[in-house]
Amino acid sequence: MDVDLAQLRTLVAVIDEGTLEAAARLLNVTPSAVSQRLRALEVAAGRVLVQRGRPSTVTAAGEPVLRLARQVGLLVADAGRQLDGSGPAPVVPIAVNADSLATWALPALAPLADQLRFDLHSSDQTHTSALLRAGTVMGAVTSDAEPVAGCRVTPLGRMRYLPCAAPGFADRWFPHGPDAPALHRAPVVVFDRRDDLQHAYLRRHLTSTEDVPIHYVPSSADFLSAVSLGFGWGMLPELQLDAGRRPQAAGEGAIVPFDPAGVVDVLLYWQQWRLESDPLDRVADALIQAARTRLGGRG
Repeated sequence: MDVDLAQLRTLVAVIDEGTLEAAARLLNVTPSAVSQRLRALEVAAGRVLVQRGRPSTVTAAGEPVLRLARQVGLLVADAGRQLDGSGPAPVVPIAVNADSLATWALPALAPLADQLRFDLHSSDQTHTSALLRAGTVMGAVTSDAEPVAGCRVTPLGRMRYLPCAAPGFADRWFPHGPDAPALHRAPVVVFDRRDDLQHAYLRRHLTSTEDVPIHYVPSSADFLSAVSLGFGWGMLPELQLDAGRRPQAAGEGAIVPFDPAGVVDVLLYWQQWRLESDPLDRVADALIQAARTRLGGRG
């Protein structure tokens, strides 16, 4: 496949910005030029690489080309900085599950924020590896131990979750403890429809989770608030409980584990491209070191 840097940069811009027009503004060229470069790249690849739309998305055939484009872009930027010691800060796109972002990952990355630019993607830990496969990110905190093609894997440790609720909620719905009838009736807070933590706990007690009342709250901070406000019970990271036990806003109160035996442990891993890149390695080192401290570094 015979391609040039301008074509690869254009592919990345179209996927990141979402439309050909937005990519043109970023690259300071006309939308026609973006379209021509993209078409030339597709001719070279012999495949349709981008599904045009709003937003434009990478096709399955385009995923390896997008990975190539990001890798080449990172290596070219690294070489340029080594040659002249200047240039813009490198952009490192990574995926981190929402609960890690809300607890330990952002403080780990903060010391690098002056030298690097982060493009953070948040998703459930069972789905962050999909962003690696698609070429959207260069590294991911994931629960997937199986290496994505072209990536290496490092165990980070265990993120421990406990079933928690506001004290008043627990008193009302679980007066005799979290038995099966109570769990079937009690409302539960779920992050999104891909979040299986609450259902994993429920399956220990119920033959069917159908008809359990659910509130969907797709934000770690708002999930914590919803549990604190008594919307329902939810599985909360142990790392988040110290903050969660303190009132944070009007109407919010304490959060307590109501079933200490109901622990769910999620093993986390760091996956990154097999690529010699100082910025990516610095990100990896920061996250791995933080995980050893906050998650125990257990594989």
